[in-house]
Amino acid sequence: MKILVCLKQILDPEIPPRDFTINRETHQAIQGSANLVTNIFCENALETALQLRERSPGEITALTFGPASAEDSLRKALALKADQACLVEDDPATSHNSATTALVLAAAIRKLGEFDLIMVGREAGDWGAGQTGGLLAEQLGLPYVAFVDHIESAGDGVTLRRQTELGWEKVEAHLPLVVSITNSEENVPRIPKTRDIMMSARKSVTSWKLSDLGLTDDEVKSNGEALEVVDLYLPEKKSDCDFIEGDSIDEKIDEFAKRLASIVQSA
Repeated sequence: MKILVCLKQILDPEIPPRDFTINRETHQAIQGSANLVTNIFCENALETALQLRERSPGEITALTFGPASAEDSLRKALALKADQACLVEDDPATSHNSATTALVLAAAIRKLGEFDLIMVGREAGDWGAGQTGGLLAEQLGLPYVAFVDHIESAGDGVTLRRQTELGWEKVEAHLPLVVSITNSEENVPRIPKTRDIMMSARKSVTSWKLSDLGLTDDEVKSNGEALEVVDLYLPEKKSDCDFIEGDSIDEKIDEFAKRLASIVQSA
């Protein structure tokens, strides 16, 4: 089975709030001293792919679209024994929404060849839109199943377990297929061994520009114009402290209850 896993590099979600800043002109978060990490749901997707390959022979390709620094995410995938990796490099100052990302990923997938199973993370830890999987399937003309946390090979297709609000669903699907992977106790990302990390540095990573995919900057930009970020800002911090006065403790409690009820009713 030929499996492709899409990865995304994001600003570390664990950054302390005091260190998080935003460029109000470009509507982007400023990296500053924060680390760049692989989106956790993308790591869940890679782990699901690795487990599937352990049960059924296959080949895993890791793909990402982003700045040159995103190669770090691919190197980690190679350290975890992905068979090959591909980076579609872009200007780090450019921000892309789900529509443009899906367009570029689809073009890269067509250039890489045919795949049986294409996996993406449920959502990214920065914007949390959760739209790339469905848009990618639309671009490729393939069926799409979301919120999958376990996959088994079944003849010419696969059996999927997906999470719902009421529990789990078992889905049987034909290949090729696009799935979005969510987290579960079964697909906790493994940690690469030190030796494998060192070996991954020697492996080759295919690197393409948008022009290598037959895309232009204007084409990519126009594809994402349906969605525009009007503003991005940090919530204003407010803190008030009122002292409740009264002649007795009972009087203070009554006043406290009235104020609390007023806050609840206005929320």
